Amino acid sequence: MTVFAGTWTPAHRAESVWHHMPFDVPESCPGVRMTLDFDRSHGSAGVLDLGLVDPLGWRGWSGGARSVVAIGREGATPGYLDRGLPPGRWEVVLGLHRVPEGGLAYEVTVDTDATVGGGTVDVPRPPVPERRPPRELPSVAGLRWLAGDCHTHTVHSDGSLTVDELAALAAGRGLDFLWVTDHNTTSHHPHLAEAGRRYGIDLLPGQEVTTADGHANAFGDIGWVDFRRPGGTWAAEVAARGGLLSVNHPVAGDCSWRHPSVDGGVGGSPAPAAEVWHWPWADLADGGPLAWWTAAGHPIPLGGSDFHHPEEGGLPGSPTTWVACADGDVLGGMLAGRTSVAAGPDAPVLLRVGDEWVAVEADGAMLVCPDGRRTPVRGELATFGGHDGPHLLERDDRSIVSIAH
Repeated sequence: MTVFAGTWTPAHRAESVWHHMPFDVPESCPGVRMTLDFDRSHGSAGVLDLGLVDPLGWRGWSGGARSVVAIGREGATPGYLDRGLPPGRWEVVLGLHRVPEGGLAYEVTVDTDATVGGGTVDVPRPPVPERRPPRELPSVAGLRWLAGDCHTHTVHSDGSLTVDELAALAAGRGLDFLWVTDHNTTSHHPHLAEAGRRYGIDLLPGQEVTTADGHANAFGDIGWVDFRRPGGTWAAEVAARGGLLSVNHPVAGDCSWRHPSVDGGVGGSPAPAAEVWHWPWADLADGGPLAWWTAAGHPIPLGGSDFHHPEEGGLPGSPTTWVACADGDVLGGMLAGRTSVAAGPDAPVLLRVGDEWVAVEADGAMLVCPDGRRTPVRGELATFGGHDGPHLLERDDRSIVSIAH
């Protein structure tokens, strides 16, 4: 048994947000259990996050979602890779998310003689839902618009649903694809393809790279992205691996984007894409997210429900990101900038189709061009031509109907 205890101070956090505590795992180890306890009387002013490194590299992350983690020879707590017990030097990783002025007392206990069963969440699989008929939207030859969500979570971070439960929920809402983006881990990736086939939806591997200074989604089967590195370097690293980085909810209270841009972005943006429409953007007439998007040089617009729990209300597909795909290649369509965001899979939507803009089921809305020109939309299928750049559909009160690139 190894115990680390003490008091973190603001000076410790100023030195580094991430602190590593080494311990050894012997060849004969049956299992590892680590437990984090800290003074929770400070509420949101005192918060510690929990993670783990083993001799093979990054093992997993709980953040603030779990205070007890178990790793066995077979199985691991969701959020942690299931790859056995390699002997050697391991490290507890603590993130000093918030430390009050008077300090934050903590204790970490590591038991390397623990009896650990299977670490997976054993719940019955939900039935396969009845799928809605696909929505046929106008597109150019060789491309098809697919409906999805670019930001969801499972029990592998701070969500409440298993991968199967999330797949069933999203498929039942008529989505074609879903990016599963658990925080600072890739432990969910091995479970996505099978669950997607089971429920008839394309579950795609992502990671929400998460720090106190902002979050970003790394899209693609590109391995783990180290959130401890400067946020301004993430875009170039993700691009070099063939993926796409998107700044998440850039204007969202204490989760707003505050990392300085270093490289890999476009225009004034720190990343090629941005989650312009985030589910808690309740007042769609609030111009804050669009002001950020404009100042950032109009990165590729994406939408995300940031789904965690069914009772919160932001179900998968709220909003919906439409991607014009060739042969179902969602990432390729996003990298090419062929995206549009709308309130839901059945909501009015603005699409770029060749050299034209097409407003679908948006009668009475207003087409807004980059130079501020406004053109009324008349009819359920209205076509406009000759305008380049990102466009919007708005209502009379300037609330957003759809955002298109």
